[in-house]
Amino acid sequence: MHRTLKNFLLLAIFAASVCAAPAQGTVMTWTVDGVQRTALVFAPPPATSAVKHPLVFAFHGHVGTMQSASQGMHFQTLWPDAIIVYPQGLKTKSRIDPQGNFPGWEVQAGPTNRDVKFFDAMLESLRQKFTIDDQRIYSTGFSNGAIFSYTLWGERGKTFAAFGICAGRLDSSETLSLPRAVTVIGGTADPILPFALQQQAIEVARHVDNATGAGQACGQICTLYPSTSQTPVVTRIHNGGHLYPLWASGALVEFFKLHQLP
Repeated sequence: MHRTLKNFLLLAIFAASVCAAPAQGTVMTWTVDGVQRTALVFAPPPATSAVKHPLVFAFHGHVGTMQSASQGMHFQTLWPDAIIVYPQGLKTKSRIDPQGNFPGWEVQAGPTNRDVKFFDAMLESLRQKFTIDDQRIYSTGFSNGAIFSYTLWGERGKTFAAFGICAGRLDSSETLSLPRAVTVIGGTADPILPFALQQQAIEVARHVDNATGAGQACGQICTLYPSTSQTPVVTRIHNGGHLYPLWASGALVEFFKLHQLP
């Protein structure tokens, strides 16, 4: 069996096993261009209208689900004061899933803009339902979900204070123009998304974020690239493969808390 396909199937088996466990949170629904879309939403208990909450969108990878993302990323346990949204992707064709048998995200903003429209619908209704701090909205994701976060940076960059990328690349059709703080997590032995492609995206982000100077160590596998526009790039590069490290969510929450829009 082709090595890439074998790794992909292993990811599918892992996602299915995680999904078997019950999930908490509230399932919200939207109809976008006649298609029902869903997301699993975790929100703090109701408070006074004066309390504004950060908002985090967390996108699963190809094959994943909103339930597996909520359990694997568990931002709701790390940042209970934030509203955490795990959207559900639709069946999507990809290089390793050419028939589109598994859920994922469209990473090219094309004629339909299926998933960008889904994001717009979610954000509009969440603003109506919750008291959201518009200066503290974030997007993160793993693999295909990380690539989609890059897409949102390109298409809806004004909305976000910062991004979190894990095992993702920038699609060749997408252009980043607005400086936004970002943490990028990647594995040098990634067999599904070669690290060279992830590194290319990091270099694009550093250029856009005015963070082209020498990096500074910020931990054992952490490098901080300071920014003249206060939009730093932080990389956490491990020697593993195509995975979401156990420490990733904690690092992302720590990073998000440091950044908000002016």
